Amino acid sequence: MPIDWMKRALAAAALLASLTALSGCSSTIADMTMPADAPARPKDATGYLPVHDLPPDRADPTIKPADQAKIEQELIAARERQASAAAQSGTAAPSATTAQSGK
Repeated sequence: MPIDWMKRALAAAALLASLTALSGCSSTIADMTMPADAPARPKDATGYLPVHDLPPDRADPTIKPADQAKIEQELIAARERQASAAAQSGTAAPSATTAQSGK
């Protein structure tokens, strides 16, 4: 029993010493001043960023429909070239329906 009591007392003393050391470090951080080149803090601190404020819709689309159709045709042609190259080499290529469904 006395050994158990000594271990507990030693653990409590170590905990108290570490808490004292850590509390001494935190008090100096709170009293620090702002650096001279730091920007001024806003007076109205809302706390949250405006994540739901979306930008306005664009007047014209980023890709014109004709360009989008051309890109789609190029992608389809590239897919067909890959499928024919895979068929010639003997490896099984995923079918077009499998590639479109994402499976």
